Amino acid sequence: MVRLDDKLARIRGGLYQRSDFIIADAKDPDMGPGLHAIGPARAAGGATTRFATRAEFLDSIAAIIKQDVVDIMLTSASNLEQLAKRKAFAGTGVKPAIRANDTTDIWRHRGGTFHHAPSRPFRTASLAHVKPFTDLGLYSITFTNDTDADIASLEAFKEFRADAAANGFSYFLEVFNPNVDRGLSAEAMPEFVNDAIVRCLAGLTEAERPEFLKIAYNGPRALEELASFDPGVVVGVLGGGAGTARDCFELIRQAEKYGARVALFGRKINLAESPLDIVRLMRAVADGSLTPLEAVKEYHAALQKQGLKPIRALAVDTAITESVLLAA
Repeated sequence: MVRLDDKLARIRGGLYQRSDFIIADAKDPDMGPGLHAIGPARAAGGATTRFATRAEFLDSIAAIIKQDVVDIMLTSASNLEQLAKRKAFAGTGVKPAIRANDTTDIWRHRGGTFHHAPSRPFRTASLAHVKPFTDLGLYSITFTNDTDADIASLEAFKEFRADAAANGFSYFLEVFNPNVDRGLSAEAMPEFVNDAIVRCLAGLTEAERPEFLKIAYNGPRALEELASFDPGVVVGVLGGGAGTARDCFELIRQAEKYGARVALFGRKINLAESPLDIVRLMRAVADGSLTPLEAVKEYHAALQKQGLKPIRALAVDTAITESVLLAA
């Protein structure tokens, strides 16, 4: 039995405790940026000279699953199929999930410019073909304040919901901040996103609604506003850039404090010197047993014990560098 269902039931039932905070690992960069986003292969001591191969990437995913700390492992459909063949999820409480669509704003190919235009909907994965491996997927939508683009995205979302219902498939909804400038000020953007989410969900019955949301952390006020609007909607945050170790742990702390109940991190885990230790300490911060600063110090102690050279010195890694986290 996976942990996810029990945690979501307690959260929706008003019985949330910090141990119910859901942690997901987003190992799906091949669905957006492509090869280069898989991350570096780390030699003994932590040196990086090349990108990891697919086989090495699958090994790293399997190791996180085996650790059995994250609640959800999100991958591409093709990689989930390979992990299923390995029986990687057997004996764990980790829920497999796939990226169910790959909109153009996540196409960050080297030299590419797709993401500079308003997001356009697109789906590669077939729910019917992936159903033998999981019944949960991430569906992504980006509201841009561009009428034509946003209507096209909503029409595609409607088609996806029908496909999901026909295949007995559940989903969680990722809502990115606008990827283009269409006249929204920095102050208005979080409010626009919150309004777009509520308007988008208002026409959906309970059977059609996402299991939870995944949104950018736009600060305490915006998160509290959305999380408190409807207790039946579970709100989660995405990880954004790699940042420092302190950024990673601080985002967990602030997200939980201001109403998020899920964190789905990709680069903050995948690009870490020791992904297993980052995940272990994310759980400790979410549970409240460590502060973000304590977690950074313990992380560096773990690196030293393993003989891994840190990317950043401890003094640098303890700093908060993401502006939205400094504003709290």
